[in-house]
Order: sequence, then C-alpha cells, then structure tokens
Amino acid sequence: MTIARPRELELQRAAIQLFRERGFHATSMQDLAEALGMHRGSLYHYIAAKDDLLWTIVSEALEHLDAHVRPELDGPGRGVDRVRRAITAHLRFAADQRDELSLLQIELRSLPPERRRALVERRDAYERGWREALAAGVADGSFRPIDVRLAGFMILSTCNWFTQWYRPDGPLSVEELAETLAGLLVDGLRAPTAVTAPTAGPVTPADATVAPHGPVPPDATLPPDAALTPTSHRTNKEPDR
Repeated sequence: MTIARPRELELQRAAIQLFRERGFHATSMQDLAEALGMHRGSLYHYIAAKDDLLWTIVSEALEHLDAHVRPELDGPGRGVDRVRRAITAHLRFAADQRDELSLLQIELRSLPPERRRALVERRDAYERGWREALAAGVADGSFRPIDVRLAGFMILSTCNWFTQWYRPDGPLSVEELAETLAGLLVDGLRAPTAVTAPTAGPVTPADATVAPHGPVPPDATLPPDAALTPTSHRTNKEPDR
C-alpha cells in the first residue's frame, strides 16, 4: 500500500501511535476507526487488512533508514570514519523516527510469514553493509583485528535501543548524543596508533573474525533476528538521558 492521500496519512499516523502504545495484536480495526472518528467499515476504503498498515510502516522505516545510513557505510575514507559517520546517521534518523523504528524492532514477528521473510532479507542486507565497513577498517588498520559480526551486533544493538530511551526534551541534543555514543563504540574497536595498516589483501567479513581468544566457533551463531529485533518490552523504560 502506497500512502498518498491525506486520510491515508492520518490512518498511518494513528496506527503508528496505537501499535506502539498497545501493540499490534491488541489494536483492533475499531480502535483505528475511533482514533480517526470514522466508521469501521470506512477503513476498508484505504486498507484491506490491519497487516497492510504494519507492513507499510515497517517497510518504509527500513527503506528510509537504509537510505540515510548506506551512503556513509559505502562512502570514502577509512573504515573507522565510515562507521563513525554511519552511527551518527543512524541515530539522527532514529531520533526523528522513534516510533517507526521501534515497531520495526518489536513487531517484525507480527507480519505474515511471506512479508516477514522479505523484510528480514532487506534487514540482513543492511546489517551486511555494517560488517563490510568494519572489515574495511580491519583491512586498512584503523580497527584492530575484531570479530566483525559481533562488533556489528554491538553497534546496531546500541543504535536500535536508542529509540527506547531517547527523549527530545532531554539535556543533550541528538548531535551531542550521537558524538558521544559514536566515540564510545568506535574507540573500543580502534587499532593502537602505533599499528600500521596491513599489507595483505582485503579482509572480508568472514575473514575478520580474529578475536583475542580465536575466531568465534561456527556453531556460536547470533540469533536470526539479531541486531534489528532485540528482545524488548514496551514496559521496559530506560531512564531519561
């Protein structure tokens, strides 16, 4: 469903708010109709089912997130600089689209199987972009040898949970928070300044898994919904920043 008409935009905004507050399954078509001051039957002029609303919300959220962050991951510069810029871009977008990204994280499993698989494929492609940028940093010497899968999981988990505790009226601006969090995440992965860039060939995400105690065993895989679907509950609120 393509949101274009004003009434459809109102319906989408109402759905975002109700799905975030009550949960997808606990929100009925009657709830949506009442939020818009409509009869329930009138909703079917705009959507065929409640699933369509959720699909539109989370699909567009991921599309727009990728459009904001991908240019930084694939851009010029050392891996460390690309990752730092990407963290900032992700957090800026997350601050502006908190509810939409929260639904992407929390309600992904509420989608019908076919749509869920399609979204997981796109989410995995987004996460691969982070691993590739991290691997580039290992190759150019700006990152120490790291397990890029775990590093990517750490970064995205932090960026995604930002939507749960960030408050626009808090004491720090988005830019200040982004700079601080990017520094904390990136500085822990940096190579010592005395280490020069390796002269070997490019490091791929599969190759860049040299942790202090050796590579992660093949059976030590991350959950299939790793970074963009953390375990979370609406009642778990972090303190204001």
